Amino acid sequence: MNRTRAGGILLAVLVAAIAVLAPGAAFAQEAASGIGNNGIIALAAGIAISGAAIGAGLGQGRAVAAAMESIGRNPNSADRIQTPMILGLAFIEALAIYALVIAFLLQGKF
Repeated sequence: MNRTRAGGILLAVLVAAIAVLAPGAAFAQEAASGIGNNGIIALAAGIAISGAAIGAGLGQGRAVAAAMESIGRNPNSADRIQTPMILGLAFIEALAIYALVIAFLLQGKF
């Protein structure tokens, strides 16, 4: 089994575990668990940041890898590839920054 497929399987197992375990905390009684609304808001902020960071990291890695492969195949086109790549990386990073802003707004709720 190659590394990409193993990583995909690991990610699928992790997502399935979160999907199974998260509703128990969300729907538990407040008095029994002690989480309350503040805990759920903090959990949502943490999930938003972690999801955005993982997504941005994967997206940036794939974008840079594709750009470097293109430059490796045709070194004369490096200047035409580099500018759109940097612009694309800025857009990807902006999505992660939006998630950070949302997490801060959620933290301000309690």
